[in-house]
Amino acid sequence: MTPAYVLPVDKPSGPTSHDVVGLARRALGTRRIGHTGTLDPFASGLLLLCVGGATRIAEYLSAQDKTYEATLELGRATDTDDRMGQIRAQDDAWRAVTDADVVGVLTGFQGAQLQTPPPYSAKKVAGERAYDRARRGETVALEAVPVDIHALEALAFAPPRLDFRVTCSSGTYVRALARDIGAALGTSAHLTELRRTAVGRFRVEEALVPEALGDAERVRATALSPLHALGHLPRVALQADEVRRIRHGQALPPPSGVGAGVCALSHEDELVAVAEVGPDALRPRKVFAW
Repeated sequence: MTPAYVLPVDKPSGPTSHDVVGLARRALGTRRIGHTGTLDPFASGLLLLCVGGATRIAEYLSAQDKTYEATLELGRATDTDDRMGQIRAQDDAWRAVTDADVVGVLTGFQGAQLQTPPPYSAKKVAGERAYDRARRGETVALEAVPVDIHALEALAFAPPRLDFRVTCSSGTYVRALARDIGAALGTSAHLTELRRTAVGRFRVEEALVPEALGDAERVRATALSPLHALGHLPRVALQADEVRRIRHGQALPPPSGVGAGVCALSHEDELVAVAEVGPDALRPRKVFAW
């Protein structure tokens, strides 16, 4: 197997994302493994592992939209915005919430918006992680960041529990979304369950469970080459002389039929580089030699 590949794994609830990486390092016999987006310990679902040289394409995978199935509980707020935190507020206003209220509020959350991250988050404040400050009892004020909720629907509403599915831009906090849904419904809320079901075109149904990481045949059948893992990017096939130029850091004329932005450059079904298409040239961003 190529020493560079992407491996979708279905993380169970309980271990941290780093725990799964550690398990993969032992099972696959390499320390050069990273992932493309942390799942909280209580959350489960799709974790993309980048193995070997594929760690260099992690940023292009993590930037993709993500889909989650989640559950929130109305009437209780926690300091972490999920069930792992301490209860900081309770109310009975959720008893007045109707199905129509839920539909209306979820519809209103779709689209581009500003979201305030939870105080217990990895965002940095004056060079320090927000969660470190919050754990010391400091008041953490985080700036709202732009996110995009592409789709948001209720799956079941059995008050005070609301099951929902959301497809959102990278960087969206589903914990914060649950908190804000509660506020919009006139009550408090926190996230109780979270499962990531998709990252871009990757689906959790196609992922390995961690126990299968030691099965070389199943790993081989599930792993994707760097080129195929970047299937969401436009692809430009290069001739041999163009490959040499790109590997020397030289620009090429802009390709026809490919718009401005990032694209994958290939030769003989292998990823050569990730490049930027501009109005006057195709310039390599990252060049690979597998």
